[in-house]
Amino acid sequence: MSTTDIIQTSLVPILIVEDNRTQAEYMRHILEKEGYPVTIAVNGRDALNLVNKKRPTLILTDVMMPEMNGYELCSAIKNDPVTADIPVILVTHLFNPVDVIKGLEAGADNFIIKPYTPEVIHTRIACILQTTKKSDPDYHPEQLSVVFSDRSYTITATKLQIVNILLSTYEVAIKNNTDLQLAQEKLHYLNDQMQNTLEELQKSNRDLSIENHERKMMETALGNANNKLQLMASITRHDLLNLLNSLQGYLELATMDRYDKPDQAWQYIDKAAGVLGQTVNTVRFTKEYQEIGIKSPIWQNCRILVLKSITNISLNHVILENFIPEDLEIYADPLIEKVFSNLIENAVRYGEKISKISIWFEKIDNINRIICKDDGIGIKAEEKHKIFYYQYGKNTGQGLFLSREILLITGMQIEETGTFNEGARFEISCPDGTIRFIDLNV
Repeated sequence: MSTTDIIQTSLVPILIVEDNRTQAEYMRHILEKEGYPVTIAVNGRDALNLVNKKRPTLILTDVMMPEMNGYELCSAIKNDPVTADIPVILVTHLFNPVDVIKGLEAGADNFIIKPYTPEVIHTRIACILQTTKKSDPDYHPEQLSVVFSDRSYTITATKLQIVNILLSTYEVAIKNNTDLQLAQEKLHYLNDQMQNTLEELQKSNRDLSIENHERKMMETALGNANNKLQLMASITRHDLLNLLNSLQGYLELATMDRYDKPDQAWQYIDKAAGVLGQTVNTVRFTKEYQEIGIKSPIWQNCRILVLKSITNISLNHVILENFIPEDLEIYADPLIEKVFSNLIENAVRYGEKISKISIWFEKIDNINRIICKDDGIGIKAEEKHKIFYYQYGKNTGQGLFLSREILLITGMQIEETGTFNEGARFEISCPDGTIRFIDLNV
């Protein structure tokens, strides 16, 4: 049932006391829309003058105003026998329980809490108007002393006034609590949404990181493939042609001397056979080099790789010490086994006074290294950087060049750091992501 069903609103003039013009006009709009005649005063003193000239049925007053605030206006009206029966509703933010006590002390009939809705205003007015139409059997205002926050207040109000105000404030508290619960639920929902968004963003970042890593790997692979193509072209176009030309020359010389100088002819044939051997080795090298990077890198047990690498190598009297941990794995091209076999075979073949080869893993200053050291003659200082290049290896084999290329597939690098006459020492540097320790019990 609406207010208009209870009372003729056109017969209920209402005085609004509000120094904020926007707030006053907003409240006027709400009330006039329901048919109430409305008058506006900008402060408490103007309101008292208007009350004396034209008595309103109800007063809605803001609390915080210049010259005379809402509490003072309410006290003035309630302390005047002529106007004491005019209901006064205080419009306030109600930040503190003291506001309620001050309202009761001033004799206010009810509260409207800012920010308000049209429904709240209509409900409060309807409640006040219904109350004023009924006689209050307990209308015996008595003075009541209240102590709050170490301050004493004197309240003069009827039981009905006190109940109405307490119910209003309780209603506001319930509404605020409900709003708070709704806000918390919305906050939880938004937090869940944010968490989902964050997880999606993290997944997108991971996917993007993987994609960037894959793109970088692809670019690296393309670069390596281009280098391989250039080197392969150089080998087939230059080295093989030179070897074939030499082979042809020796055979032609042998043919020319086969009758007059048979011994010389056989020497040319021996040299031709040597060139043929080099040609075969070069072709074999191109096949091995072509296989690098064909298959994706995989995790492999490092200790087992060392053991497998000596399957086809004759160590003779040389002792191999394999100190690689059993739980160590390395992420590398599937041809990584050739790296260890090349290092061990070169040590046995060129170490001269060698008697022992040791291989172990160490981590110093957050750098992972696999070390292969022998006690042979070692490598001269001026040759340390040359031994990993193709041009150097043409006469001594391309094992170290191939080893370097295999390791580069996953970003690993190899260098020789030994001392000549004390032995060779090869260090394989393994970046993060290429070394891990596994649980052997799983």
